[in-house]
Amino acid sequence: MTTSNESLIPLGARFMLLSALGFALMSSTVKYVNQIGIPVFEIVAARAVVSLIISYLDIKRKGISVWGNNKPLLVVRGIVGTIGLSCVYYAVTTLPLAEATILQYTNPVFTALLAVIFLKERVQFSTLVCIFLSILGLFFIVNPTTLTSGSSHLPLFSVMIALIGAFVSAISYIIVKKLSSTEDSSVIIFYFPLITLPLALLLIADNFVVPDLPTTICLILVGIFTQVGQVGLTKAMQTQTAGKATAYSYVQIVLSIILGFLIFKEVPSIWTYLGGVLIISGAVVNLFGHNMMKKIKRTTV
Repeated sequence: MTTSNESLIPLGARFMLLSALGFALMSSTVKYVNQIGIPVFEIVAARAVVSLIISYLDIKRKGISVWGNNKPLLVVRGIVGTIGLSCVYYAVTTLPLAEATILQYTNPVFTALLAVIFLKERVQFSTLVCIFLSILGLFFIVNPTTLTSGSSHLPLFSVMIALIGAFVSAISYIIVKKLSSTEDSSVIIFYFPLITLPLALLLIADNFVVPDLPTTICLILVGIFTQVGQVGLTKAMQTQTAGKATAYSYVQIVLSIILGFLIFKEVPSIWTYLGGVLIISGAVVNLFGHNMMKKIKRTTV
């Protein structure tokens, strides 16, 4: 027998809300640590160390193999995750927190396009609406004054990195969904830092900064918050309600706006709010539009 809370917020949605909270706290901590002088790839490496330890202990607690079944795809997941994480961290440290977070949520557009190319899925009307609204929202966020001044209030290179991060995230979601049928969630998460750590250490080169104790604590928190986000996301993807639960992930944008204001005194412009609403609306239409159209057709027949 299900409780009223379970019927209102499905299990997958609750995991996605946990994921949104974890990633919002991660982003704000990453931005703070970078502002006090820690390079991006050092933050990536620190995050990987913490996640690697937590994931390994969790796998040992479960008494399963750390190597999983589909090793090639797990390695690909690790490589893709490393690229995506680096892009996200760079965007967070060079853009306002709200804008960086909203740009990450253009990934449904990329997911839809990837599904058409690789899965040969037919383009639905709701997907076209999602793409149109996302592009329009992106225009408002990045360059609302293009027609009048020809300049952008955001660094375009950082915006491009954020969009690459969103694209890679779309690839990552597809891979995680594929792996969820054969792998334990802890193994999927374990491969992420296992691949990330050596790559990040190579990229740090001579830029390593020895952190003091408070900064070290913050770096550990980056790893913990990211782990919470990853666990929530992976668990949500493994539930039957994961598709619908994705809508709850947009709470991260609200949390990022709040944290950006409280910690960094960032106040998003009206264009950011308008663009964010358009992008979120497009994603929601893509998520629920097809089923809603089918219900409307059934009721009108």
